[in-house]
Amino acid sequence: MLLLGIDIGTSSVKASVVDAATQKVIASAQFPDTESPIIALQPGWAEQSPDMWWEHTQNAIELCNKTGFYNPSDIAAIGIAYQMHGLVLVDKDQQVLRNSIIWCDSRAVEIGDKAFETIGEKHCLSHLLNSPGNFTASKLAWVKENEPAIYERIDKFMLPGDFISMRLTGEINTSVSSLSEGIFFDFLDNRLSKDIIDYFGFDKSLFPTIKPVFSSHGGLLATIAQKLKLKPGIPVSYKAGDQPNNALSLNVLNPGEVAATAGTSGVIYGVSDQLAYDKQSRVNTFAHVNYTEEQKRLGVLLCINGVGSLYRWTKNVFGSAESYLQMNNKASEAPLGCSGLLVLPFGNGAERMLNNKIVGAHFHNIDLNIHTQGHVIRAVQEGIAFSFRYGLDIMRENGMNPTVIRAGKNNLFLSELFTETFVNITGIPVELYKNDGSAGAALGAGIGAKIFSSPQQAFEHTHPVQLVEPATKHLEPVYQEWKTLLIKQLEN
Repeated sequence: MLLLGIDIGTSSVKASVVDAATQKVIASAQFPDTESPIIALQPGWAEQSPDMWWEHTQNAIELCNKTGFYNPSDIAAIGIAYQMHGLVLVDKDQQVLRNSIIWCDSRAVEIGDKAFETIGEKHCLSHLLNSPGNFTASKLAWVKENEPAIYERIDKFMLPGDFISMRLTGEINTSVSSLSEGIFFDFLDNRLSKDIIDYFGFDKSLFPTIKPVFSSHGGLLATIAQKLKLKPGIPVSYKAGDQPNNALSLNVLNPGEVAATAGTSGVIYGVSDQLAYDKQSRVNTFAHVNYTEEQKRLGVLLCINGVGSLYRWTKNVFGSAESYLQMNNKASEAPLGCSGLLVLPFGNGAERMLNNKIVGAHFHNIDLNIHTQGHVIRAVQEGIAFSFRYGLDIMRENGMNPTVIRAGKNNLFLSELFTETFVNITGIPVELYKNDGSAGAALGAGIGAKIFSSPQQAFEHTHPVQLVEPATKHLEPVYQEWKTLLIKQLEN
């Protein structure tokens, strides 16, 4: 029996077909080969077309089918992972009303901050576990305030994964996990947040039907099945944001377990059984994929917006003719601490862990007589690792003290230098796994469709491929200098 997983990323859409019996990937494809555009109509804005995601999703599935490694009609269930916090709006005919305002868009910061103050900071944190900040609810409020003609035509709002599910099944629904990441869910009252709905003046009719993450979100439409050579009626049986899904793919489901990723954004994501929150909402708490009212499982998320974005920018500006492997090799030739060169990697919008401030990316102490391409690349890797440490210290303040972190051996964790820097500056061992968001979504589909008897069965063949342990503390003085520089920027 086969499972199809779809990962709606910012850069591309990836699809994977997984054999449920062995949990091995049979075929995988990404579309497009080049990175998808982000539309920035004004500084701090970031949008993408939901219809582009749908087109790329179909293309990725068709590329998997073309491998000839399986019979598409043997696929029994579909799972979806998606970029978090985006806002998708459709009318009564399920037509998109505007581009999606995506996760790294900063336009709604002031709206969220005002809601936080007016509703009451203590009340928001105890009920929502977060400030409304720059999340989906505040983005919907921005549309209501600034684009009233569009707002009046809304039939339903959705998260990105809900939209792809709608295109596959014709049904519109969501989950508590998705609503919590949009800051629409009241954890104390275990319902849609009356405070958010009343404050922003949202009509309840705009909200999709709520279903469990692991359940049938609709059957595949016959017209879509025919086009994609799939079996009509197979369920979309799992939908989750990319970071909860990454945690699932690493079998991070229980309190105390922690996952990390260093892709377009950088994330540390830990599971807790406590309705805890950061008093400044610098790290955020959402319902994890296995959250229920009876068994609370919360995902505590630290996000750094521009990790992979900065490394891609560095490649384009300083090493466009080289592969990432060649860049990593050049970085290894530079000394620890990069002869004083420091990089603040915050050039992709408002940073939650920096109190939603837009700090920007900075290169400090450049010496034209000393610093080479290798120094620049290594300083970028060190700056990214330092930002993880800064955020991890915030998580530690809030009771999250991991003894090991699980990560996929991909993106920046493919770099031995970055992985060693991350481990040495955080002081925490990292277990590296061969994991993938689309493959994780496929396994999630198997859990939701009850093809697996339990989540444990879905990951019985999941084992780490490498363990990297701390070896030195020599980076600590460099980190402290970096931290001092960051604090000065925050005070400006």
